[in-house]
Order: sequence, then structure tokens, then C-alpha cells
Amino acid sequence: MTTPTRPIEPLLYTPKEAAEALRLGRSTVYELMAQGALEYVKQGRARRIKVTTLRAYVDGMPAQNTSH
Repeated sequence: MTTPTRPIEPLLYTPKEAAEALRLGRSTVYELMAQGALEYVKQGRARRIKVTTLRAYVDGMPAQNTSH
């Protein structure tokens, strides 16, 4: 009998994973990184975005009022 294991939530996302999580295009995520809107860490050639950075970015997005 095996013990159920909880999936581990990633602490770092690749730009592709971040794009999927944000429901944005990968190139948009790279643009946001280049503009400094999404901070990232670099390990060798790999760029990773902290999950806390993604949450802070979403929390800081202005809400749009669609009522006329």
C-alpha cells in the first residue's frame, strides 16, 4: 500500500510556466521581464520567476470597470 503524496507546488516558474499560470503569451512574459515588471532570478542561463513575484504582479494589476 502506498501513501498518498501531495504534489509539490513549485516555488520557481520557467517563463513558459509563468505564462500558463498568468494565462498570457510566453512572449508577453519575456516582455514583462525585460521591462522589469516581472522580476526574475538567473541560475546560469536559466531564468526563473518566483511564485511570490507572480502573485504580487497579479495583486497589483488594476481592475477594469466595464460598466458604462
